[in-house]
Amino acid sequence: MTSNEAFYDVIGFGDEIPGVFAVISAAREYRRRTKKYPRVLLMSKANLQQGIGGHLVRGGLAYLDRSQIDKSLRDSLGLDTFGSPAAIYKEFLQKAGVSIVGLDPRKANTVLKQMLSEAGVALLSNVAISSVNKQGQKIISITTSKGTIYYGKQFIDATVNAELAQAAGVSKLKGFETFGLPESELCVSVIFETQGLSVRRLKEIEYSYLKRFTNIADVESQKFLLHAAGYNAKLAEQLRSEMVEPRGNLKVLYAGRDYIDIRSPALSVAYHSFRGTKLFLPETGVILDEGNIGVISDDRLSWNALLFDIKASEAETLARSGAKPTSKMLQEITYVEKWFKSLGATSVTSASEVYIRHAGNVTGVVEPLTGTKMLLGGVSPAEALATFAYHFDMRGGIPGISPRAIENGWSQGLNFQMPVFNVGIQHALINQIRNLAVVSPASGFEGYATAAGRIVEFNAAVGQGVGIATIIAIQSNRNLADISNWEVRKVLLETGQLPRIFGIAKTAEALRMGQLEKLLAPNPQAFIGRNSKLDESDRIDNEDQDKLLSPLNSQLQKSELPALLESKP
Repeated sequence: MTSNEAFYDVIGFGDEIPGVFAVISAAREYRRRTKKYPRVLLMSKANLQQGIGGHLVRGGLAYLDRSQIDKSLRDSLGLDTFGSPAAIYKEFLQKAGVSIVGLDPRKANTVLKQMLSEAGVALLSNVAISSVNKQGQKIISITTSKGTIYYGKQFIDATVNAELAQAAGVSKLKGFETFGLPESELCVSVIFETQGLSVRRLKEIEYSYLKRFTNIADVESQKFLLHAAGYNAKLAEQLRSEMVEPRGNLKVLYAGRDYIDIRSPALSVAYHSFRGTKLFLPETGVILDEGNIGVISDDRLSWNALLFDIKASEAETLARSGAKPTSKMLQEITYVEKWFKSLGATSVTSASEVYIRHAGNVTGVVEPLTGTKMLLGGVSPAEALATFAYHFDMRGGIPGISPRAIENGWSQGLNFQMPVFNVGIQHALINQIRNLAVVSPASGFEGYATAAGRIVEFNAAVGQGVGIATIIAIQSNRNLADISNWEVRKVLLETGQLPRIFGIAKTAEALRMGQLEKLLAPNPQAFIGRNSKLDESDRIDNEDQDKLLSPLNSQLQKSELPALLESKP
């Protein structure tokens, strides 16, 4: 061994939380079997001194998406609120002090560092891949831009864009190419944190806006609402209607123990009136959406609300540049800061990295995972490693999917029941490079599977399974792609880590999903824009926008909007 060479059993590239769990699980399993510390390395292009844990830590995403189990199912099976998470994820949440869904990124960083240290995992920051050396269908080593060669037996890619896999020659579909929409991509978010604005004060502010925006007789507030709608009366009416529940009550926010759900566009309308931009993502490219807010302390709130519309090529570029916010994003944050301070916040701080929801999917995995298979209940109970439930949620929408479906003769709508499915690892294992797994939203998802497959809690279970699989492979002189779900399940069972398994086959809905996924898969077409705020049947024609513009545009002063809180109708 020379000074520019290093040898490991398992090498992970990327520090998104599922990948961190994968290397920790590998190290723990190795020590359990051999009573020796393993040679496991976690390398990342990020500066790990600034935080370990990808978009949940450096990206600041404090509001966790959890498994969504219907109350009737929970009651019938005696399940907890979020079902039965993977053991390592449950451990992480407990150590980080998560009450329900609110995660303090600073605590998360501390806990992950501790777990990695205790497992004996080595860390390497600021890594840029120069080349990947392969021998047949295996990766032998990674050469970094600094010239050091890192040899490994099994490799795990935990980047949102499967960067190691791509460097190794694995094919990756752009955007939603499985739907024939290669340039369509989910929006990205810049998470920001406000301090000095309490939960109680936020309730008061939102309630004031709700009362005024829903009052047709309040001429002043209706001008601001129309302004936020880009002077489109139809959009203004839609926004107003979304502020009221079916029974006529105002759709006020819901505040839980460590989170807030914003249920109406009232705050969004207020911001866009202040900002002077239309609350319409495909047209403006950025909106302050109805937020998911992690409550870190009473006056420290983390907002997942600021959405940016991007193309698939832009998502890839963002991922490769370390997910650093663009100048456009940073400029928008200055307006966000000004507005929130006008409401009483003492500081507004944006995360150092962008939350990238999705950036394409690898092909050639052992067994792709589709939305259809999720609705059929996932892998069989005999090989299941966990069970996960989540709606097919594409925040901001998939641009072009509705017109593409209509053009191909689909007329049944694009809403599907929530899948409750058993988790395996075969969709993460690469066939052509048999000692490589991709554990992230870029795994081998096809069709609608990405919607649920991109969620951290799901990938945490996959990551734990993949980590264990690497050690099974090493000790049996095989590769990751040779390891079955049931071999991993056996270890989880032996070590008391197997969660409850309760996947449900929704056969009729799976059949409908299968028809759509098959219908949209062939014949990729060019990007077609989609209105993500309204149903396709309610699309707003832009050709008459100029006619709708009024002299009000020049009269509204952006700094006036907070006065709505105090002025009377």
